[in-house]
Amino acid sequence: MLLPLLAPNDMEFAFRLVAAGLAIGLGTIGPGIGVGLVVNAALQAIGRNPDAAGQVTINMFLGIAFAEGLGIFALLISLLIGFKIL
Repeated sequence: MLLPLLAPNDMEFAFRLVAAGLAIGLGTIGPGIGVGLVVNAALQAIGRNPDAAGQVTINMFLGIAFAEGLGIFALLISLLIGFKIL
């Protein structure tokens, strides 16, 4: 067979694909919500006090970076599952 990984009877491969999909899908829900909350709070703070926009923007980007770090960890776990390392 040309592509042995795509054999119809390879249940382990199918389960690894489902597990990798669930890992990345569920692992990015939290960071997505977190980024939305951080940006929402920053926009409200800038709207109430436009003079503090510079400091709020810096803190907003730090919060976004930390939230996206969790998404990167989910991607890493998904790749480890998909490539049969974990």
